[in-house]
Amino acid sequence: MRLTFHPRVQRDLDEALEYYFGVREGLADDFWDEAMAAFDEIAKRSMRHHFDSCGMRRKNLQRFPYHVLYEILPGRVRIMVVRHDRRDPRFGLRRQ
Repeated sequence: MRLTFHPRVQRDLDEALEYYFGVREGLADDFWDEAMAAFDEIAKRSMRHHFDSCGMRRKNLQRFPYHVLYEILPGRVRIMVVRHDRRDPRFGLRRQ
């Protein structure tokens, strides 16, 4: 299924990458690779992932404490937010 992204998803990713760049060499690259793998998994198996309490589907990253919230729309999947697990659960929910 074709993926589309809310414009603020890039900012979500940039914030995480900036943090991981400062932690250890190569960690930001690892985060990026895992996020891209999560997007690929969502595109291939969008119905597989469970619903979050907000009503959107949720794909958890394996190694990093982040998850992706997305909506299934006619002919596409829209990635709405990439959020840290400890972030306010309302973060990103007002995005349209």
